[in-house]
Amino acid sequence: MENPEAKTLGVGMVGYAFMGAAHSQGWRTVGRVFDLPARPAMSAVCGRDADAVRAAADRHGWAAAETDWRALIARDDVQVVDVCTPGDSHAEIAIAALEAGKHVLCEKPLANSVAEAEAMVEAARQARERGQVAMVGFNYRRAPAIAYARRMVADGRIGVLRHVRVTYLQDWIVDPEFPLVWRLRREYAGSGALGDLGSHIVDLAQHLAGERLIGVSALTETFIRERPLPAGAVAGLGGAGAGGAARGPVTVDDAALFTGRFGSGAVASFEASRFAAGRKNSLRIELNGDRGSLAFDLERLNELSFHDHTEPAVDSGFRRILVTEPEHPYLEGWWPPGHALGYEHTFVHQARDMVFAIADGTGPEPSFEDGLQVQRVLAAVEESAEKNCVYTPVPV
Repeated sequence: MENPEAKTLGVGMVGYAFMGAAHSQGWRTVGRVFDLPARPAMSAVCGRDADAVRAAADRHGWAAAETDWRALIARDDVQVVDVCTPGDSHAEIAIAALEAGKHVLCEKPLANSVAEAEAMVEAARQARERGQVAMVGFNYRRAPAIAYARRMVADGRIGVLRHVRVTYLQDWIVDPEFPLVWRLRREYAGSGALGDLGSHIVDLAQHLAGERLIGVSALTETFIRERPLPAGAVAGLGGAGAGGAARGPVTVDDAALFTGRFGSGAVASFEASRFAAGRKNSLRIELNGDRGSLAFDLERLNELSFHDHTEPAVDSGFRRILVTEPEHPYLEGWWPPGHALGYEHTFVHQARDMVFAIADGTGPEPSFEDGLQVQRVLAAVEESAEKNCVYTPVPV
């Protein structure tokens, strides 16, 4: 609930499409749900098209619109810069914002390369000495069921971790006539399903396991190597071809499959594809330990499946945990038990955690360092795939 006596924290957001809309929902709602130490104000949103960004500002509740991200960073009423642009501009915008004394929230993956991510981490380190915070937006950590699963693993409920399995499957580019949008071009996106989906599942696997991957063996594939050029602006994950004969090369992967090893000796398997017909946004993760197993399915966002292997076999098995109790993470601000939350609530929780990190002066999670480590895993995956699945260590 908004506290009229709380200090105002002005937010400026760069980018206003799919992720911009989701982040807007978070900033617009967070102060109406949670008691916060500072009151977020949606000061300005930025985009290159003046008419489109003004329309987005009106639709999502931003007070002002800018067409130059440098002007947004320079505004006196902006203390937090939220970066929701394609990956090719993350480093430049985030570093400039940090150097200007702003706090930064940056969408995942942190950057398009390890070198860019390392530069962002160094800028964040220097900014931290000045009292600023920098966080990367792996929003699925903020699903209450995922947050509760992390608590269960940390409490030893599944014992010693042995095996993790993760898949993230979509189907929005199955049609070979789907246009060559920015997500299919390396110069903008960095990679394809690997960076877009794989970054999420690498972060989730490491977050839930409480440890990092130390090596991977991988293969990637691009199934459709040319696509029609897009007709005009593309919204969200949609788009249409220009209708002519002009086509361009797809320069990213369509699917990535890899295995990995954690430092403890636990093993993991990962699958990221945008060619899984019928799968719209299917993210599943299962962790197996010597005392039990946990499973999460994004399409059943408010549930966990838990098997306690210490129970007698005669009546043991997986059981459903409905994560809607007020004692569960983030649920104190929402509805009575059994009243489910959705995808957009993860962005509300993300905004909440960012505000508390700024007020407390603590390093937020996931940090830019966490984002860099994920970037190193993705780079190791690409290196392994280029070498015909050769096992490739992840640099420390």
